[in-house]
Order: sequence, then structure tokens, then C-alpha cells
Amino acid sequence: MLRGNEALRFEEYVRLKQDALLRTARRLVPDPVDAQDLLQTAFTQTFVRWDQIADKSLADAYLRRVMINTRTEWWRARKFDEVLTAHDPDASVADSTDRYADRALLLDVLGILTPRQRSIVVLRHWVELSTEETAQLLGLATGTVKSTLHRALIQLREELEERERDFHTAAGTHPPQRGIARPHQKPLSAAA
Repeated sequence: MLRGNEALRFEEYVRLKQDALLRTARRLVPDPVDAQDLLQTAFTQTFVRWDQIADKSLADAYLRRVMINTRTEWWRARKFDEVLTAHDPDASVADSTDRYADRALLLDVLGILTPRQRSIVVLRHWVELSTEETAQLLGLATGTVKSTLHRALIQLREELEERERDFHTAAGTHPPQRGIARPHQKPLSAAA
């Protein structure tokens, strides 16, 4: 157990970093309550090992690693808890305000990715770590991070385009044209 100054240093660290780390947790798991649980679990595990972290400037990386590992453990455990039903469960109601619509859509679309892909996308694009930092944090080769990120972004783009097509089909409208159609090519939106 931590004593005196170390406990105070940990409390100060939590006070300073909890908002930024909660944003990271929120991007790793789709449910806000699960994100809070994930962060609290990471804080608990970090508290136990706080005195073993010699360079406190690496505490953020340590916590992110704990969150990723914990999220992966939860994902594996929940995989077997799924129950098949004859019909789809009730859909949750998404926030309908324009301010949050794009963010909610993006967080939802992140759900199609594998945990590894999601971790890489979050660390590279939201946490804004370099490819090398992401690779080091996840224990992967730099090339693996690059290729996984590339495939993940293609999947995300395709899913967003599919959802846009579905939306316009349901609304009876046409999706906006993207790109310049050359005489011998179909427009990008029609090519898919």
C-alpha cells in the first residue's frame, strides 16, 4: 500500500489526468458507464503498482496499457455471454442533437473493428501517438500498426459509406456525389 507522499502524488496524478484518460477509455468502449468502470479499474491497478513506476512520466502509457488489456479481457469474457434470440433486441436511442450526432456515429462505427484495430485507431487518431509510440505501447511491430491502421480505416470508411447509402435509401434521397466522374468512370458514390 502506498504511504504518505506517494499516495498524495497518485491522488494529484488522478486529479490532473482523469478527464483525458476518461476520453481515451470512452473511445475504447462504446458505453459511457463501461468507460468509467474501465478507467477506475485502470486506476486501481495502477495504484497498487504506483511505487514500481520509477519514471512517473510514463504513468499515462502504463494506464493506457492497463485499459487496453482490461478492455480485451472484458471483450473475451463477454463474447461467451451473448444469447441468440429470434429477433433483434430493442435498439438504443441515439442522441439526436447535431452537436453529438457525428461523434455518436463514429463511436458506433468503431464497434465493427476488432479490439486491436480499435486500440490502434484510438491511439493514433484520438490520443495522437506516433506510429512508433503506438507500436511500443501495444507491443507490436511498426509495420503491423501501419497495416492494421490502414485496413481499419478502410473498414470504417466502407461502413460509413454503407450507412450513408442506407440513410439516403430510407429517406428516398440521393447521396451527394463525391469526386469528379470521368466519362469512362462511374461516380465514386455509385461505384461501390
